[in-house]
Amino acid sequence: MSSTEAARAAGAPVAVERLLSRHGLIVGAALAAAAAVAWVWLAATAAAGMDMAAMPGMMPEPWSAGYLVPAFVMWTLMMVAMMLPSAAPMILLHARIDRGPRRARLFDTAIFALAYLAVWTLFSAAAAAAQALLVDLGLVSAMALTLGSRVAAAALLVAAAAWQLSAAKRICLDQCRSPLAFILRLWRPGAAGALRLGLAHGLYCLGCCWVLMLLLFVGGVMNLAWVAALAALVLAEKYAPPRWQASRVIAFCLFIGAAALIAAALYSR
Repeated sequence: MSSTEAARAAGAPVAVERLLSRHGLIVGAALAAAAAVAWVWLAATAAAGMDMAAMPGMMPEPWSAGYLVPAFVMWTLMMVAMMLPSAAPMILLHARIDRGPRRARLFDTAIFALAYLAVWTLFSAAAAAAQALLVDLGLVSAMALTLGSRVAAAALLVAAAAWQLSAAKRICLDQCRSPLAFILRLWRPGAAGALRLGLAHGLYCLGCCWVLMLLLFVGGVMNLAWVAALAALVLAEKYAPPRWQASRVIAFCLFIGAAALIAAALYSR
């Protein structure tokens, strides 16, 4: 991309009609299909999990391959379902800015998207291992995949709220919130450049949202409504106007939720 094109792009708003060129429509359709497949799979898995709840003794041991592999697949598809919609504007903008041959552009954009998802796939492996450990220790129920202690759940909410207000969170969120500035700053042509850009975006996105993803253990990893609510929070936080102070509002709500859980724990004694 020339300096003239970069300057012109830097001054242009990132509007939907600018992103959805013919090339962008192909990329957008692929992203929508991938997210839809992930959500359908999650819904089917949640329904199957409810059926298994009525059959005691059917769950494999937490550290067995029969448990870890499905858990890893579940977390990976969950991250695709939750994070791909919020990454779509960045991916579409990459497709829009790239000026290479059409086939090369599609390939480079695919590399960018897959590199982004690779970061969340590594997170999914860590989350699956954490899930197995928590189930093995009896801290998380094997079927509902929720923390059994209100105090532990409240502590996780407080940790998430504290991260929302941290400088590291703000730095990562700023990178995710400004797709055009991010791409123009780190742009390199070709597949290697797309790989580097996708990994960088994935790491900033991970830094921004990893604690929010752990809140799945509060509302239930297989609670589809809770999964959708967290995905909506991530999307709103990235693209709400800065004056709305979305991160602070979310932090405040998390503190309120923690206080409610502590109060419920004390009341039940």
